[in-house]
Parts: sequence; C-alpha cells; structure tokens
Amino acid sequence: MGQLGELEPVPRKSTVEIVSDELRSAIMYGSLPPGAQLGEAELAGRLGISRGPLREAMQRLVQEGLLVSEPHRGLFVITLDEGDVEDVYLARLAIEREACRLIMERNRGEAVARLTDALDALVDAASQRDRVAMSDADQAFHEVLVSSSGSQRLERMAHTLLVETRMCLNALQDTYPEPSELVEEHRRLVDAIGDGEEERLLKLIEEHMTDSIDRLRVT
Repeated sequence: MGQLGELEPVPRKSTVEIVSDELRSAIMYGSLPPGAQLGEAELAGRLGISRGPLREAMQRLVQEGLLVSEPHRGLFVITLDEGDVEDVYLARLAIEREACRLIMERNRGEAVARLTDALDALVDAASQRDRVAMSDADQAFHEVLVSSSGSQRLERMAHTLLVETRMCLNALQDTYPEPSELVEEHRRLVDAIGDGEEERLLKLIEEHMTDSIDRLRVT
C-alpha cells in the first residue's frame, strides 16, 4: 500500500479467475459434491458464460487436484478417502507447525491480536451452534495463523489445501467436537502464543491436527 490517500490501481479478476473461484466455492461447500460429474453445457448455462473460459477454469482445478479427468467419461470432483484425509491434515500440520515457530520468533503481539479476532468469530459461531459457521470460523482461524507467520510461501502452500480442508470439515460435521471444546482448543493456541511457550504451542497444534484425523477415521 502506498502513502495515505494515494490512489492505486484496483485489481481486476479475469472471467477465468472468477469462474475458478465459483467452482472452488461450490466444491468447498458441497454444491458440487465429491464424485460429481461436471457437465460443460449445464455449468456454462448456470454461470451465464461461454464454454471457453469454463474449460480453462476447470483445467485450473484439475491442476490443483480438485477435479480429476477420467478418459471417455469427463471431469469429476475428487473424492477423499481415509488416506487422503490423513495426508491433508499431515500437510497442514507441517505448514502450521512451521508457521507457529516463525510466529514465536517474530511479532507475537500482532499474531495474538489477529488470532483473538478470529477466535471471537469462532466463539460467536459456537454460541449459535451453527456447524457451517463454525467450520468457516475454524478454517479462518488457521488461515490467520499461517498468515501471521509472515511467510508468503507458507501462506500459498496453505491456500492450496483450502478446499480439500473444507471438504474434510464437511465430512467432520457429525463428529465435530462440542462447540465449547472447539473454542477451548483454539483458545489454548492463542494463550500459548501470548505466553511465549513455543514447546506447548507446537504440541497443541500437533494434537489439534491428529485429533481431527482420528475423528474423521470413525466417520
């Protein structure tokens, strides 16, 4: 950002980027469920676009691993088996463990302030016992955690797991911890950062991820 009051160019998204975002969101929230086949004509009609940008957007999602191409059949939304789910959370653990380590080396105060805001949003969702809102707030908390590390590369890596993580969270709905337990898990992470206890923080983030894997194994 430039000096205060200085006008800067407003970023514009191409049609392909907008369509890619729409498809990711549909996969993330289950409108396009795991295993669903994507029909070009139907999707182009629903989105009000030509097939060209739709095809390009779908190919982006193939490259991201969210769609899979089956010869002579077409494109399908990926399905996540138990091994995939475990792999997603282990990858997140590697990223978020390093993010935690960097936070402890850098500006813990800023991280605590940002994470406290994210925690407040989770508390609000938990008070309403709204599982979808809780999943949103849970995911947003971890996005802030990685962002607070100051590493753009870690943030990019975490972003590639965004939709798969949300697909896992959708599967986790029936085994999600009680709202008060979920809030407490995240509050302990913020407290550990605030207290400057790196060893406790790293232990907590590992337990948080492995507990999620264990809960998903019983679904």
